[in-house]
Amino acid sequence: MKIVSVGGGPGGLFSSILLKKRYPDAGIEVYERNRSDDTFGWGVVFSDETLGNIEDADPPSIQEIRRRFRYWDDIHTFHGGACTVSTGHGFCGMSRKELLQVLQERCRELDVKLEFECEIGDFERFADADVILAVDGVNSAIRERYAEHFKPSIDWRKCKFAWYGTDLELEAFTFVFKENEHGLFQVHAYPFTDGLSTWIIECREETWRRAGLDEMSIEESLAYCQELFADDLRGHKLLNNNSVWRTFPTIRNETWHHENIVLMGDAAHTAHFSIGSGTKLALEDAIALDAAFGEHGPSDIGKVLRAYEDSRYVEVIKLQKAAQTSLEWFENSGRYLQQDPVTFSFNLMTRSKRITYDNLALRDPELVAQTTEVFAAACDAPRQADGMPPPPMFTPYRLGELELVNRVVVSPMCQYSAKDGVPDEWHLVHLGSRAIGGAGLVFTEMTNVSPDGRITEGCTGLWNDEQQAAWQRIVAFAHEHSKAKMCLQLAHAGRKGSCAHPWRGDDTPLEGARAWPTMGPSAMPFREGWPVPKEMDRADMDRVRDEFVAAAKRADAAGFDALELHMAHGYLLSSFLSPLSNRREDDYGGSLENRMRYPLEVLDAVRAAWSASKPLGARISASDWAGEDGLTGDDAVAIARALQEHGCAFVDVSSGGNSAEHVPEYGRMYQVPFAERIKHEVGVPVIAVGAIQGADHCNTVLAAQRADLCAMARPHLNDAYLTLHAAEAYGFAGQHWPGQYELGRK
Repeated sequence: MKIVSVGGGPGGLFSSILLKKRYPDAGIEVYERNRSDDTFGWGVVFSDETLGNIEDADPPSIQEIRRRFRYWDDIHTFHGGACTVSTGHGFCGMSRKELLQVLQERCRELDVKLEFECEIGDFERFADADVILAVDGVNSAIRERYAEHFKPSIDWRKCKFAWYGTDLELEAFTFVFKENEHGLFQVHAYPFTDGLSTWIIECREETWRRAGLDEMSIEESLAYCQELFADDLRGHKLLNNNSVWRTFPTIRNETWHHENIVLMGDAAHTAHFSIGSGTKLALEDAIALDAAFGEHGPSDIGKVLRAYEDSRYVEVIKLQKAAQTSLEWFENSGRYLQQDPVTFSFNLMTRSKRITYDNLALRDPELVAQTTEVFAAACDAPRQADGMPPPPMFTPYRLGELELVNRVVVSPMCQYSAKDGVPDEWHLVHLGSRAIGGAGLVFTEMTNVSPDGRITEGCTGLWNDEQQAAWQRIVAFAHEHSKAKMCLQLAHAGRKGSCAHPWRGDDTPLEGARAWPTMGPSAMPFREGWPVPKEMDRADMDRVRDEFVAAAKRADAAGFDALELHMAHGYLLSSFLSPLSNRREDDYGGSLENRMRYPLEVLDAVRAAWSASKPLGARISASDWAGEDGLTGDDAVAIARALQEHGCAFVDVSSGGNSAEHVPEYGRMYQVPFAERIKHEVGVPVIAVGAIQGADHCNTVLAAQRADLCAMARPHLNDAYLTLHAAEAYGFAGQHWPGQYELGRK
């Protein structure tokens, strides 16, 4: 068997080592365009976890690598004139050049052929190879040659970075955030050998241009950065190694193999250096490829390469998601500079969502304790009996004139169990359980303003006296037996109405006599094959607006503490906001300003009818997940600002729903960044939603000041008493328990 590695970086070398060990008689050749002692960059850094993953792959290599490592546990964050230390993280670093030398020497021991200063332009020379490892980096020529098969996508990001070294020997992984007249610059730095550290400088492209770095030589750029970070370098120098300014590309490929060619390392995938080491990924690719050969043997190369890709793809996607979240945090780090140093450090540590409040408390209890203390002090939270501050989720919050005992919100959850729109015993038990379960704010399910505004025949409504009386009973129960406040979510389903019960499978339109006509901003069905909705005329718009007002008056009379207008998920008001569903050519279509006009009309009318002392909010879809064709983050900021100007007391920030073709990129806390941006750029109170999976996530979001309240749906389906159980877990004695349940309190 003949194996060729095009690329002599860590991934190509380590793959060659492992495969040569498995197949000693195989001819393995490595071709590298650079010299053997060239390296661009300075040090490489790994976590303890990464080392554990590769420990057994080739003990001689790892033992030699371990011998050269520098180890540390701390992260130092310089911000706001202070250095905040976080500990318990476990890192190790070494010279990239030394890593290459160790792997090269191991290749020679195993009789792997190494050829340097070899630019591969003619791939036909490898026609006799059984396997070609495409480990030729970010700018992979092989990937581009066969792009129609690999189907790569490259997302060029918003920051520029330059990879310097320094003769300052750092003690820990170090972040530095520094502003000057041109903007914010941030440093990612770490030690890797005696007397040397890596010093990566990153800034947004507009800052880079304002500083004139786009027109400077390498030497001039170095001098600029040397002066900027003179205090942080403590008299030491920045060092150049072809330290050009670059833009980070997030690289993905639909498939990683074609015939006998397989993509590995940066050719296949990239992860931002703030969270993912390209070297780590490449080494793990090598281990996975070797394992695939071990499982399937060399007789069917296609099967081996498919197995390799299957074993790595999901793990890489997970890491890329975390890295992308981290990357975007650094792209927008300027919005957090007003935070105190402790909160800023906590925010930084938890930016990728892989480290959370509880996880960090195990690693670094002191930082979490300080963060909790700072949060409580900023909120003027009452102390516990022992003088300790409450965990963030148990910190009270004031929403206008409405006092919430904590920041846990039960998200709206359609039950599809009403008859003629009337909530019954099911709804009493469902909502009553969540209220006595300890949440500060409990939302009803999406409740509709008219019979033809329902999603299904089982949806609740508020258009008659019977429904009002039923809701009043539920609200009274919650008020009598809990500290929870009750919020009604008011909506019209629009073109997504007249559907069958979703328990029967995917939503499908009703047929025959049971169906009712739907309407929307434009005569566009939600899905192919669905009934075409009527394009609303002015009379329709007036009627629906008045139905919202009538329902709001009934909600007030029923005793609800707060009201939320549903402007998300593709229902009527949401479909006016989105260009995917609103194609009108009058004053209610076209520009975002026009598309907002009708939802704001409804909001104004409801605000005038709703009690002035009670908060009125709105749930919005901050993104259609359709790129520039749909609602974007910029649009969400503009919508939230307009809502606030029209009297909205809070914005509940969700996403998606306006198109069946575009679905969210799910993941834990995946919608929090939308809420976070609105909170920081608009200043309106925000509720974060979307795979916030429990108390730990709730505390993480709140302590980092990413949102003011956290709404959870599925966790409350799993555990109606989530808040009570969290109070026990965190030792929070101030949580209210119903008297009937006191004996069960630990």
